[in-house]
Amino acid sequence: MNETQATTNDVEQGTHGALRLTDYAHGGGCACKIPPGELEDAVRGLIGQPGADVLVGLDSGDDAAAVLVREDLAVLTTADFFTPVVNDALDWGRIAAANALSDIYAMGGRPITAINLVGWPRDVLPIEVMTEVLRGGLSVASQAGCPVLGGHSIDDPEPKYGMAVTGVAHPDQLLRNDAARPGLPITLTKPLGVGLLNNRHKKTGEVFPEAVEMMAALNREASEAAVAAGVRAATDVTGFGLLGHLHKMVRASGIGAVIDVKAVPLLDGSLEALRDGFVSGGTRRNLEWVRPHLASTGTVTEDDLLLLADAQTSGGLLVIGELPGYPVIGHTTAGRGIEIR
Repeated sequence: MNETQATTNDVEQGTHGALRLTDYAHGGGCACKIPPGELEDAVRGLIGQPGADVLVGLDSGDDAAAVLVREDLAVLTTADFFTPVVNDALDWGRIAAANALSDIYAMGGRPITAINLVGWPRDVLPIEVMTEVLRGGLSVASQAGCPVLGGHSIDDPEPKYGMAVTGVAHPDQLLRNDAARPGLPITLTKPLGVGLLNNRHKKTGEVFPEAVEMMAALNREASEAAVAAGVRAATDVTGFGLLGHLHKMVRASGIGAVIDVKAVPLLDGSLEALRDGFVSGGTRRNLEWVRPHLASTGTVTEDDLLLLADAQTSGGLLVIGELPGYPVIGHTTAGRGIEIR
């Protein structure tokens, strides 16, 4: 029996419940992103087609592009896809869709249409499993009131799924990562630790339902609350971790930030996963990228920094401003860099 036949037979047996999608990918979720430093080097100087109608382009590395099409209307565009982050096909689809839609919410927008992006090893994984992934994506997009109108697929050695999403927002209410101002609270709308739990899931098969539901949850309510509160700066926390995304925000805005590590909410089980060594390579690369821009007190440990750099998938919004019902984890300053206390 050759390797392909063995793999296919394993998958066929797995259709009865033992299929581990994460075994078919080198990394999982947003932890499989190209490292932030490498990515910035690759796109440096590539600014697309700048013009008066481009409200948000590539310059600050924001969550989505924004183009002015009318005095009271901006169109937002984004795309996001990744390899399996969990073994359940339906849940992977739900998470990937919520993650793609999050870029629109992070800009203060409303998603209005989406198309699927699929890479599938058709000779290895059954097409019925792909259908379940798409069904999961459709369920979350429907929850967001965003129709899914087709898409694009390729035969790919690794399974990949996500969406390209178009949204709309009022130009005066955009949430941007270059609009943060000093002296404001910093709010985080979802707990950290999902990267650690996902890595544990990939290595051991343990399932963490709270983490799955958190990743599949839309950031719609937090986005709407931020817009209603007059917030002007926000981003979502995904593959570059809280520290990476905060660094991009304060750098683009020309300010600094202080984070109270004890105020940062964590998912149940994440500390145990950290203790047991389930730290992804993506998390370690995140920390090394942002480390030169960090200052910390003597009470802050390397484990604290790894938690703050944990590569999230479909994480929450990092909002410069206070939102009722969500924890404040620090504040912005007139200085530069990030201080961890």
